[in-house]
Amino acid sequence: MSATRPLHLAAEIGGPPRYDAASHIALARLAEQGALDFVTLGDSFARPGPDALAVLARVAPATTRIGLVPTVTTTHTEPFHISSAVATLDWVSGGRAGWHADVSTTEAEARLFGRRGAASAAALWQEAGEVADAGARLWDSWEDDAEIRDVATGRFVDRDKLHYVDFEGSTFSVRGPAIVPRPPQGRPVTVIDGTSGPAREPAARYADVVYVRATSPEQASALRDDVRRIAAAHGRDPDTLRVLVALTVDLGDAETATEPGLESGPQLAGRGTYFRGGPVDLAELITRWHRGGAVDGFHLTPITPERDLERIVNGTVALLQHRSLFRTFHPGGTLREHLGLTRPANRYALAPTSGGTA
Repeated sequence: MSATRPLHLAAEIGGPPRYDAASHIALARLAEQGALDFVTLGDSFARPGPDALAVLARVAPATTRIGLVPTVTTTHTEPFHISSAVATLDWVSGGRAGWHADVSTTEAEARLFGRRGAASAAALWQEAGEVADAGARLWDSWEDDAEIRDVATGRFVDRDKLHYVDFEGSTFSVRGPAIVPRPPQGRPVTVIDGTSGPAREPAARYADVVYVRATSPEQASALRDDVRRIAAAHGRDPDTLRVLVALTVDLGDAETATEPGLESGPQLAGRGTYFRGGPVDLAELITRWHRGGAVDGFHLTPITPERDLERIVNGTVALLQHRSLFRTFHPGGTLREHLGLTRPANRYALAPTSGGTA
């Protein structure tokens, strides 16, 4: 990766469950002020709190540029409903939506639904990849100009421009077409954490953004190369992927000097997913890893969102901007534009069809 390749930054705005919209809006606006690519809001069936996707649908009209990426659990959830909800978020945000696909692994969570028991990680991630595939097909099931909305003739949609997806997965099937018109981005951005073995292939095959966890730039570079290799093996252009290192950050400490001989910058604690230091320390790590070509960017999860996100934006990001390593404004209006990704062509647009208008 060239050192001049754009740096991408994202941040989590979750934390302890909060039921007021104002706190989420304030954090999203703060991240938007720093020109971050997107914010995420974690979610799972194992924790209390409001639905992440619904919360970010509330945040959408209170922001203008920042991408919005809720966690959506594909296990026990209808793929058709997932695609509709994410498409709706893309519409209400004006093309700034993504979704972080995750899985549910425990028997306790399975009992919440009562449909089936827990499954292996391999099976769950195979299903998650199929959900991502089916969702992309459903988003394509309406061509961009399928809506007519001709009041005089009573014609709402051109049936020739609606398509059945006829998707058969290992645990579900979807006929389609979607009930929501094709989203503004064509396909909202799909995010998958590809750190674990079972998740690596669906991440490389279906995601636009892939998270990895690494203790050194060398390890990050190796993981990025592996993701790109798998993507190419599935016929994808690896340059359509953005690989971000996921770090949990605690910026409550004073600045610390870099240990002698530590080329990657300040020491990473624990298993390599936890950073503790100050905003300048974090900027040094990001600078070294990015200039070395190891990563496309970072996804940062603040230990204390209200404190640490402010220090990320006004400390770390401001320093990176001063060094001309990170932009000072959003380059476009959609999340795909922030990430340097093109709007996908509709796979069904040139397919032969039959039918009429309704």
